[in-house]
Amino acid sequence: MSAPHTSEAGAGPLSTPTSPDAKRVWRAARAPIFIAVVILLGASLVLLIRGDTSHGDLDPGSAEPGGSRALANLLTQQGVRVVGVRTFADAEAELSPDATLLVTGPGLVEPGRLAELRSHAGEAVLVGARQQTLDAVLPGVSTMPESDVGVRSPDCTVAAAVAAGDVLLGGVGYQAHQSARGCYAGSLLQVGRTTLLGSGAPLTNENLATEGNAALTMRLLGRSAKLVWYQPASGDQSAGLAQRSFLDLVPRGWLYGAVEVGVAAVLFALWRGRRLGPVVAEPLPVVVRAAETVEGRARLYRRSRSSAHAAHILRQAVVDRLRPTLGLGAAAEPAAVVSSIAARSGRSPAEVGALLYGPAPGDDASLVRLADELDRLTREVR
Repeated sequence: MSAPHTSEAGAGPLSTPTSPDAKRVWRAARAPIFIAVVILLGASLVLLIRGDTSHGDLDPGSAEPGGSRALANLLTQQGVRVVGVRTFADAEAELSPDATLLVTGPGLVEPGRLAELRSHAGEAVLVGARQQTLDAVLPGVSTMPESDVGVRSPDCTVAAAVAAGDVLLGGVGYQAHQSARGCYAGSLLQVGRTTLLGSGAPLTNENLATEGNAALTMRLLGRSAKLVWYQPASGDQSAGLAQRSFLDLVPRGWLYGAVEVGVAAVLFALWRGRRLGPVVAEPLPVVVRAAETVEGRARLYRRSRSSAHAAHILRQAVVDRLRPTLGLGAAAEPAAVVSSIAARSGRSPAEVGALLYGPAPGDDASLVRLADELDRLTREVR
């Protein structure tokens, strides 16, 4: 084998394109992966610590800032029997026409079931009720955009609100027909013997002593001798709602944030990703003789024992080489090729057909004999 010759074009410095390996990929991606992991861990920790704070905890037995033990104790001192329940069945069993029903999470109860529960009580107070709940419990009442919790003036004729004066209220706003009475810029709405509160802020331990919160809540919840304090549990099957998934429990703000993080990740990947431009032709560093290339390929076929594949390539090369001489097109059928070669070479069609389209050789010796016969056939046709 002759030594390879160095070309003039290859005399200069060579640039060898390389694909990024695992180490380089990790080095480029570890920063955004670390940031994403920190964000997810932080979000999970906040959800575990705070939970759903859309209308506070409002647990009558909790002394936490978001609990309502202080209000429950005040009501008890005034002679009101406070009964805390977590399931729909327990609330239904405790209610009577002379009792007041407080529902701190109306959205966790199927609206039709909540309307049925409301019919069993004399008075009712719903905290943070949404439109779907209102359509079943109080038809004709609609919600307004939420507002920040702050000190508000009553500006209404509801006796409890007039006596309490300014309170800390906000959240969901409500509006209704003329028979309804709205207070605190729509954060409190009274329709008959049902009262809607846009937020549970006045009921919490940390806000009970602020402004007239205690006076308002005592008057709303202390009108009956018995108060059924219903905190719907998310897994209560008797409430009529199917078991909620993890995505249902995640606040909407976190979902929107996750979408934004995903879009940012895609944009970051496009920015940092490998840009594949058009193919660049580079001069070979050496000139390789055609015979050496053929010989190298033949060794590969021999090493992989691809006698059948090599025979197919040789036969196809002979047909492609002789087709222009015979005046045949590229789409010529094998029968036309065989008959034309047989007429030109003087051999029988059966012999030509076996030589060009017969079974593949089983070993290297048969492959060599086939190559010799194909060379002889080519010379006879030409």
